[in-house]
Amino acid sequence: MKKANDIEPAVWNAVEDAVLCFIRDRAEDKILLIHKKTGLGAGLINAPGGRVEKGETPKAAAVRETYEEVGLKVENLIQAGDLYFQFTNGHSIRGYVFQTETWSGEPVETNEADPFWCDEADVPYEKMWTDDSWWLPHMLAGRPFRGRFIFDEEDMISMSLDVEASDSEKDRKPIPRGRIHE
Repeated sequence: MKKANDIEPAVWNAVEDAVLCFIRDRAEDKILLIHKKTGLGAGLINAPGGRVEKGETPKAAAVRETYEEVGLKVENLIQAGDLYFQFTNGHSIRGYVFQTETWSGEPVETNEADPFWCDEADVPYEKMWTDDSWWLPHMLAGRPFRGRFIFDEEDMISMSLDVEASDSEKDRKPIPRGRIHE
């Protein structure tokens, strides 16, 4: 597979399923991110998340992974988007992106993650996976998305992004742009 458009979600099978859980504090316009310490993407900034275990739903995995990585109990998760990653080494990941505004507890550092609150307007895209800068602004603007990506190690070599826009004037929100795309 050389192009992201070659990934056909209806027939493409991933080696593993994974989740991301973005916790948003709308009153403060902040989002919880982590400095990832272990596993795929160690050293990068991301949201809490990880692999879906056998017999587990993606939503249950997002709840579990968030608690394990940052010590927060989350509820009322909304699926914000879908991600399909193909790596040139043959590995592939089907990603489910969730967001919530409902949590309890205080974020704590663990062996896997060092959490921090970030202004939504100042997301450090340059320290994240390259694909994040393309779809995360749409999630922050409330637009459902589906992204397909081809990576060689941590280098994105092809991408395709579908975004659902609203026809309703009241639902239209500007897409926040990170410094990386300005």
